[in-house]
Amino acid sequence: MKILDRYIAKNFLIGYFIAFCVLIGLRVIIELFVNLDEFAENAGKLGALELMKHIGVYYAYRLTLYFRDTAGVITVVAAAFSLGRMVRNNELVAMIASGVSAKRIVGPILALVIFFTAVAVADQELLIPAISDKLVQDEDDVEGKEVYAVWFFEDDNKSLVCSPKYDVATMTLDRPTIITRKSISSRPGVYEVTGRLSADLATFNPATRAWDLIDGVYVSTDPNQAPRREAFYRADDLLPRNIALRRNAGYDSLLSSWQLAALANQKTKVKDIAQLLSQKHFRITDPLINLTMLMVSLPVLICRDPRTMKSAILVSFVLTAGCFVTTFVCRMLATEVVFGNRIMPEFWAWLPIFVFFPIALIELDSMKT
Repeated sequence: MKILDRYIAKNFLIGYFIAFCVLIGLRVIIELFVNLDEFAENAGKLGALELMKHIGVYYAYRLTLYFRDTAGVITVVAAAFSLGRMVRNNELVAMIASGVSAKRIVGPILALVIFFTAVAVADQELLIPAISDKLVQDEDDVEGKEVYAVWFFEDDNKSLVCSPKYDVATMTLDRPTIITRKSISSRPGVYEVTGRLSADLATFNPATRAWDLIDGVYVSTDPNQAPRREAFYRADDLLPRNIALRRNAGYDSLLSSWQLAALANQKTKVKDIAQLLSQKHFRITDPLINLTMLMVSLPVLICRDPRTMKSAILVSFVLTAGCFVTTFVCRMLATEVVFGNRIMPEFWAWLPIFVFFPIALIELDSMKT
């Protein structure tokens, strides 16, 4: 790496660090201010030190979500900061006047942005799914002490699991009722109830990855079958962390791509499948959209006159905001708009790229050297 590359990369990394701290810190402060009353509900149960630790751990987990949501904006702000600093100090003019191509100047920035985009992908596909059960906790939930109801949780056996109380600490379902079902081949998506499994208590056994039942009894809808005792119940996705995750309405955004594909193969409701497919396609397009936002804004920021830098930054952020808002609107419409009796989430996931990527290529090609 040449001295020029190292200098440009250093400026961008400084800008990235500042943008990361400002944007992520601002979001944490705003959410903390809004949710302060929920945290205060634990003041009677926890001491001041434990309450501060609870708040710190809560937002430490959620930093992964904040980074995922703002990764593209952070890179644009960092690029504007680093290039604006070089323009203000007349360094960019000297570089271009010495014969260095403008494309050569933005090369180190693009390389670093690709690296940080890969980090954002790893965050979404590896880190967030690993701690997804922590990310669905409410502000007033103390880790390890949560107790909540589970109603009509569908497992991979197509059974519906209900319990008035699930204790996270002991991994115990109180008075669980499991309604067993089977699919009707002639009517896809429609199920027939085959029986009911009830027990006084169900405790998860990590060794067998099954639920040990106390006084478990299965009653079939077939009158010719007598009730029978059941000692355990097994379902691959009926795990404690999955119960905590799937009770949250937006849990699919916390899953990895292969988990989304597995859920889509279960052939759930049409709208649920559309939501899963939307998430799956946006996982592919999100890194590309982040790169497109930067490519749209970079050529505007390459200017010689420091007096025009403010207007260049304004134009850059307008273009970036346009791409960001378009992506947000497409996310909203991906599962709502119907074309010919068919929902097309893949169309909306790729639409921002079709619109803004040609603009980015035109701007890059028109950069003055």
